[in-house]
Amino acid sequence: MPDLLLLHGLTYDHRIWEPLRDKLGPACRVLAVDLPGHGTSPRRPSYAMTEVADIIHEQVVAAGLTKPVVVGHSVGAIIATTYAARFPATAVLNLDQFLRPGTFFATVRAAEPMLRGPEWKQFWNRMLTEMGVESLPEPGRRLVETATDPRPDLLLGYWDEILHRSDAAIDGQRRQELETIAANGIDYHWVTATEPPAQYLQWLRSIIPEVRVTILPGGHFPHVVHPAAIAGLIAR
Repeated sequence: MPDLLLLHGLTYDHRIWEPLRDKLGPACRVLAVDLPGHGTSPRRPSYAMTEVADIIHEQVVAAGLTKPVVVGHSVGAIIATTYAARFPATAVLNLDQFLRPGTFFATVRAAEPMLRGPEWKQFWNRMLTEMGVESLPEPGRRLVETATDPRPDLLLGYWDEILHRSDAAIDGQRRQELETIAANGIDYHWVTATEPPAQYLQWLRSIIPEVRVTILPGGHFPHVVHPAAIAGLIAR
């Protein structure tokens, strides 16, 4: 079993990985970090993806992990992609995260005034509804509702590239990272809850022809709803 680096999604912390860790074998070395500004990790003035990846790599080195499989959920999957393009890795497992700009970017940009005001929580609650949190089976729903600490500084910080960079610049950055991953022979596996759009899949395979795609219905938290299946993907 390879070393594992687990990167949670925005506003969550390392506790969200408990269902998956319960399914992993005892011989697997696992580092489930709290992303900067989350959990016990100190807040920072900037949460740029490259800076976050650098901080995580310091923890990987300190823990003695070697070329880990980097598992990232949601924004954690973007960080996982950035990490694997910058540091040694065996594979990336992307849990339900599109890498290209899309309608979500326009939604975040339109909501920036709200995110900077007292009504920011309304926007985040709408996001949770769209993630299908209320339909999650117990005890997964309880975990998703408690292993989190949403704050406007986190939302604005981790979405800073959306708010202040163009779609073309972000698209180019993700393409460059994926090209580096492909050139270094790092496996890339995308887990999605629904049938992927043909155009997006064509774009992804044009960069990483051997990319693997697994569809696990059940919403935005496959590691909570399908922990045994995710553990099986990691083992393979």
